[in-house]
Amino acid sequence: MLQYYLKVGDFMGKQYKIYISSRSFGIYTEEAIRLLKSIGDVERNTYGRPLTEDELKHVIKDVDALIVGIDNVTDDVLKHANRLKVLANHGVGLDNIDLEAATKRGIPVVYSPHANADSVADFTLGLILALLRRIVDAHLVTKAGGFRSRKFLGVELRDKVIGIIGFGQIGFRVAQRALGFGMKVITYDPYVADEVLAKFDAKRASLEELLKNSDIVTIHVPLTGETRNLIGEKELKLMKKNAVLINTARGGIVDENALYKALKEGWIAGAAVDVYEVEPPGRDFPLFKLDNVIVTPHIAFYTREAVRRMDMMITHDVVNVLQGKRPKNIANPEVLK
Repeated sequence: MLQYYLKVGDFMGKQYKIYISSRSFGIYTEEAIRLLKSIGDVERNTYGRPLTEDELKHVIKDVDALIVGIDNVTDDVLKHANRLKVLANHGVGLDNIDLEAATKRGIPVVYSPHANADSVADFTLGLILALLRRIVDAHLVTKAGGFRSRKFLGVELRDKVIGIIGFGQIGFRVAQRALGFGMKVITYDPYVADEVLAKFDAKRASLEELLKNSDIVTIHVPLTGETRNLIGEKELKLMKKNAVLINTARGGIVDENALYKALKEGWIAGAAVDVYEVEPPGRDFPLFKLDNVIVTPHIAFYTREAVRRMDMMITHDVVNVLQGKRPKNIANPEVLK
């Protein structure tokens, strides 16, 4: 359990300028905002959306700390950082930040790894149940006056094979929950140790083997050059026709056009998607037109507990950097040398 040991009033002297672009940071954690205000002037994003590059360029000119959500902090944005001492990403990933550019400029980048792992794992199982038991459709039909429709014949989880792509902090938590439902676990993760898999009775598989043998495929890897478009037409055609795909990781990992085609033409039975290559997707986004897909607005991580953990992890590291101390969760520790 995290120990929140910093207290308001611990800091005296220089007042820093801190800008919060993340829309969820501090909303449920007043302590985080109080700590930041104890060392500086705090300003928030008032647009109700991520900032554009031009808006970020304007903001970043005269701030000491910038806390972003899913805003894209590019090399071009960082060129305008005249006094930035720390860049914080309110999340577990870093694909929205040009880490190389920040490192080149000596800017520490802090984040909150694993803070939302339980929340995402819970949500993943929720999507699986909602998809296989047609819960969303049944809810809408019942509210509209329908009842006991035969089209809602569901599928049990017991003895089904769940294929987990990525067996890190979220992936193994999904396995824990899946085992509780009596499911069989296989995973594709070239980097996970055998002893970790043994703890969950998980079988190692190639990506091709996983796709061919799984009833449920769920993705839990970061978006990198290696994982971008990891799942395209070729991979979707390997899956069982009655299988479903869950993506709570990042949108760019699945080729969205290929997924639309797979769902429309019946290559797979269904999908649940919480993340998109462009967020938010437009109203004419093709997946929105299909009945065999559940779509949610990037909320797998979004629980009070996870948001509080992220808030406090980020706050302590921002304060540490501004006070000349070593941050705990830094993505580019080489800048501290």
